[in-house]
Amino acid sequence: MAGIVNYISESYNELKNHVTWPSYAEAQRLTVIVLVFSVLFSLAIWGVDTVFSSAIEQYFEWVKS
Repeated sequence: MAGIVNYISESYNELKNHVTWPSYAEAQRLTVIVLVFSVLFSLAIWGVDTVFSSAIEQYFEWVKS
């Protein structure tokens, strides 16, 4: 149990004294960048999924006939 308490204490000390936190403005800017790229990536995946879905559907229609 002492090991867990020591780990938590050292982790807190590390976060408090050795981590450089971004400013609020920088955090907002980076959040917007992450959101934009997430939307773009999800649209790209949706597009590829739609194309592959159509291609597979056309293949099975071709096989049926």
